[in-house]
Amino acid sequence: MSDSNSILTPDQMATAAEDAAFAKATGGLLKSFLLGLTAGGYIALGFVFFTTSQVGAAELPYGVAKVIGGVVFSTGLALVVLTGAELFTSSTLTLTARASGRITWRQLLNNWVVVYLANFLGALTIVTLIFLGKTWENADGGWGAVVLNTSLHKVSHSFFEAFVLGVLCNLMVCLAVWAAYSGRTTTDKILAVTMPIALFVASGFEHSVANMFMIPLAILIKDNAGSDFWSMTGLEQSAFSELTWSAFYVDNLLPVTLGNIVGGGVMIGVLYWTIFHFLPSRRVKPQAD
Repeated sequence: MSDSNSILTPDQMATAAEDAAFAKATGGLLKSFLLGLTAGGYIALGFVFFTTSQVGAAELPYGVAKVIGGVVFSTGLALVVLTGAELFTSSTLTLTARASGRITWRQLLNNWVVVYLANFLGALTIVTLIFLGKTWENADGGWGAVVLNTSLHKVSHSFFEAFVLGVLCNLMVCLAVWAAYSGRTTTDKILAVTMPIALFVASGFEHSVANMFMIPLAILIKDNAGSDFWSMTGLEQSAFSELTWSAFYVDNLLPVTLGNIVGGGVMIGVLYWTIFHFLPSRRVKPQAD
């Protein structure tokens, strides 16, 4: 008799992940949109926490500062997992339900598009609130300086580099979500997501939804901050001329999104579907005497 409080086995996790993917793709577009709004907001709030942790962190060893930022950012995905929100990066795992023939390509793509747009709107909602609340002026502008410097680095990658960093990021995000299916308690799930997410953030990998918050906020700060902000921070507005909407969409969001699909949907979703669904179904059953 199985213990209802014990964690799931790997093959049970694969079944749970596929069932969750099926539910997402067939649960209704309005529901997906509303849950996508919340997910975009939660990931944005994770980046708010990350930014706060990095103010003044230049005095710490590089690795220590980045690990701290990664751990606090994991708050965002923990909220997504615990509340059942729909995040585009983890929704790439619906490829498992498509591989099993439980949903159509139309259902999969409808879910992806709706969740992606909802995540974007949710992230922009937090951008608006943070900008209007002038959180970016905290620490004599140091908070906004972290946003600007982080975002400038993000749009400075080549298309291929951004794609690869997107692959690596969603490899870790979907591993975190997949591992969370094993847990039965709130503590289980939080512990399952924290370290993989801390790893991707600390290593500088690229997450499309997180960037929907960080880079638009940086562009707003760059275009609207007054002379007092630039004087307090010692930064030059001209140094951030590459922070434009076209750079955000073309140099970051597009390649990172494509990389996220490969890293999560293919390298985690399809891989584990193959291991736990496809290969067992192809085993030759012994013939009866």
